Amino acid sequence: MFPVIKGAAYILAHTPDMVLHNGTTQTTERTVNPDSDYLKQVPKNLRSLEQFVSYPPNQTYIGNLSPDELAEIEMPWYDKSVEGGAAIGEMGEIFAQDEFIGWIKISDVFDLVLLEKDFTDSIRAKIEGRTGLADNFRTALSEGVSAERIEKEIADKGAEALIHDGQTVGCVKRAHDIDANLNAHVIFENLVSKASAAMALVTLIERWDIDPESIDYVIECSEEACGDMNQRGGGNFAKSIAEMAGLIHATGSDTRSFCAAPTHALINAAALAQSGIHKNVIILAGGSTAKLGMNGKDHLKKGLPILEDAVGGFAALISENDGVHPVLRTDLVGKHMVGTGSSPQAVISSLITAPLDRGDLKITDIDKYSVEMQNPDVTKPAGAGDVPMANYKMIAALGVMRKEMERGDIPGFASKHGMVGWAPTQGHIPSGVPYLGFATKDIMAGKIHRAMIVGKGSLFLGRLTNQFDGVSIVIETNPGEVEADTGVSKEEVRQMVAEAMRSFAASLTE
Repeated sequence: MFPVIKGAAYILAHTPDMVLHNGTTQTTERTVNPDSDYLKQVPKNLRSLEQFVSYPPNQTYIGNLSPDELAEIEMPWYDKSVEGGAAIGEMGEIFAQDEFIGWIKISDVFDLVLLEKDFTDSIRAKIEGRTGLADNFRTALSEGVSAERIEKEIADKGAEALIHDGQTVGCVKRAHDIDANLNAHVIFENLVSKASAAMALVTLIERWDIDPESIDYVIECSEEACGDMNQRGGGNFAKSIAEMAGLIHATGSDTRSFCAAPTHALINAAALAQSGIHKNVIILAGGSTAKLGMNGKDHLKKGLPILEDAVGGFAALISENDGVHPVLRTDLVGKHMVGTGSSPQAVISSLITAPLDRGDLKITDIDKYSVEMQNPDVTKPAGAGDVPMANYKMIAALGVMRKEMERGDIPGFASKHGMVGWAPTQGHIPSGVPYLGFATKDIMAGKIHRAMIVGKGSLFLGRLTNQFDGVSIVIETNPGEVEADTGVSKEEVRQMVAEAMRSFAASLTE
């Protein structure tokens, strides 16, 4: 029986100060041209928390707006807001920067993060109120230290500053004197990824009333890598995050494939659940500070605020078939093979039509395709175009080539079988998985029958290969059938085996 997806959760952390001090575009600019006009303009063009929360794509990411409702709002969206938009959504939550810094602190188990005493006191209640956190992490905020000690760590020992509202409120210390893989900046990036993934996991547990002790396995699929000089990407993010939520019966591992990793993780989780190796598997990923303000220069040139001002995260639960939740069709998996090639037609064929052909399905039999759900408000001003729309056009064109559609159907394909993009440009976060929560809801409500999750990635970024990457999987309505219990106990099985052995022994003496 096919495994099921039971639910998903999504978080955003509004991090305006981290845009300026930790985003790669800005830190590179500070190194190359420290007196640049761009750096002077960034602080003046950062959104307030209120603007960030009410931003339509962010309201969609946490489930307060559906993709269809977002599509009804005229673009661009950066100058529009959702009236009454809340930080708590049906599928997730938006966190303020000060609380996020608190999560970074409780994610640290080696006393590498120092927070100022008054700042610590101001966020303590927010952290301790999270019921999905394991008790030892929920109460992990120390009393805090003096501002003088923090400044000394930054000035004398190369610690990475933690800044909120323009003020230094803490720091992340280096974990080794000479190991570049354990310097303060790398530790900071890894703790940000761990903290944001833990926030998504805790949100999933709280939203869906999941028993933490029922989880068997965790697959972490972000774009970060943790280790030391002897194994720079050894991991394991997954178990460190599981520990924070009290998943005491779980083990786990990290999956990496740039932007495509979450869909790889989804397929791997489905295989584990279907095989019976692990009944309940969670896939999750945190975000990346390196991507903050990544396209900031283009945004400011066009009069936009800095729109890449969020660290994102997601988590989803995959389980053995329960006869209720949508099934993951592990027999309808697409893959970009080594021999596929990199032409758009070859890529789309391998990811879309190859698995559909195995199920005797047409392109139009998929109600919704979730591709790279990048927010076009971010990508279009940067010259990258509307990424989801470009994908839908290619899928539709392939449908015409296969004579499954008419050429005149192409313009309406995106609205009928696709969606506008709403995910933050956090690399792996947009790649297929932002729709998992909506897909589960829409299928169970009978709004749609079948969806395809498509993840694509750029392996060439690692400078090891020019290969492209991508995988896909179909999700559809559960037929409501589960494997019947045989009713045979272990003792009865032992007796049956013993009887068979006795019969076999008797036959040898005849």
